[in-house]
Amino acid sequence: MNNYLISILIPFKNSSMYLKECMDSIVSQSYQNWEVLAIDDHSADDSRAVVEEYSLRDSRIIVHSNQGDGIISALRTAYNLSKGELFTRMDSDDIMNSKKLEIMASSLEKHGKGHIAVGGVRYFSDRGVGNGYMRYEKWLNKLTAKGVNFSEIYKECVIPSPCWMVHKIDLEECGAFEPNIYPEDYDLTFRFYERGLQCIPCNEILHKWRDYDTRTSRTSEHYAQNYFLQLKLYYFLKLHHDHRRPLTVWGAGDKGKSLARELLQQNIPFYWLCDNPKKIGKNIYGQELRHFNYLHKLEKPQSIVTVANEEAQKMITNFFSNLGQSSMVDYFFFC
Repeated sequence: MNNYLISILIPFKNSSMYLKECMDSIVSQSYQNWEVLAIDDHSADDSRAVVEEYSLRDSRIIVHSNQGDGIISALRTAYNLSKGELFTRMDSDDIMNSKKLEIMASSLEKHGKGHIAVGGVRYFSDRGVGNGYMRYEKWLNKLTAKGVNFSEIYKECVIPSPCWMVHKIDLEECGAFEPNIYPEDYDLTFRFYERGLQCIPCNEILHKWRDYDTRTSRTSEHYAQNYFLQLKLYYFLKLHHDHRRPLTVWGAGDKGKSLARELLQQNIPFYWLCDNPKKIGKNIYGQELRHFNYLHKLEKPQSIVTVANEEAQKMITNFFSNLGQSSMVDYFFFC
């Protein structure tokens, strides 16, 4: 196996109580040719002192201050300081499987450029993991085991931010951390997809993902649902929407309404469909809600589905199948 230098980019802010576990999991990796670029995003606790203590003992660990503000700027700062041939991210409150770097680097060596090494994730928390996160973990790991992550990219972020690895040239060609777009991990995932990178299947748990009330994804406005929806719509319109085909939105819940508002603001025509008898025939934002059977009247429609219920999604999938339509070509689940 080639002895690639792996650059591990770690933005950190006020995570002192978890940093030792994180750093210990890196130092004890079976694969040892790595560098850590740990960027302090203006911490108010003793996080920096914790990392600097490790840096004094291990020259592979480099600590710098964020040259700007926020996680994207911190990633940019880390990337500009890096020297690696392979790249990965790490969250300062998480824990690596001891063979994570070895497995990912080996996968990339075997499959070559144009690929993303991914791995299974496991949530953990001192207070227990909620059902929503358990469902997300199960869904994500199922995709990762087959390497078909991009097949459901519009539902949620299909590549966890701290559990991927790529060749530097692929990261460069995807724009690395230049775009100032949140959520930054989901945006990068879309850019991997847009560039045509292929996920390498992996059925091993390589990363332990810590959940707690003050983690950034729970507290920052940049990770609110409206940011996710806007990002999904942006890439759908860029990568998949065919303006020659009629567009439909299926669902009139909160996400369906938010999506309808976005389309109206962008002057993009659409038909609004639902399966709720109480809403069919009503007008919302000047748009009539029609029964989903209206799809039979449209010629080669494209549909965005905002219905989250799993049983309802199965029914909807069967409905599209009977129409001879295909996922990620004719219909797209946005939740």
